[in-house]
Amino acid sequence: MTDITLYHYSRCSKSRDALALLEERGIKANIVHYVETPLNAQQLTVLLEQLGLPARDLVRTSEPAYKELGLDNPELSEAQLIDAIVQVPILMQRPVLVVGQRAALGRPLENLLEILP
Repeated sequence: MTDITLYHYSRCSKSRDALALLEERGIKANIVHYVETPLNAQQLTVLLEQLGLPARDLVRTSEPAYKELGLDNPELSEAQLIDAIVQVPILMQRPVLVVGQRAALGRPLENLLEILP
């Protein structure tokens, strides 16, 4: 069976919707509460590769820390953005579903359907 992981934040309605979608389909996933158990830089780099996204596309611009840390600076490198997400995990977009070696950002939620078994 394929490993399935949901990077989840219980206070986020989209993340709760993703969890409900998995439950409705009877899919058991490894739930990672990434705000409480943050990813390290290597894990985040692998996740970005699976998503096919640059780090900037995984940063939540609506979080206060986004402005506070000056992450709107277009000169920031990929490594600097990854470090910011590692240090302040609430900055990561959610939910993110990983099925085997493929990943999808659940915004919109329908994106997750493309990788579900």
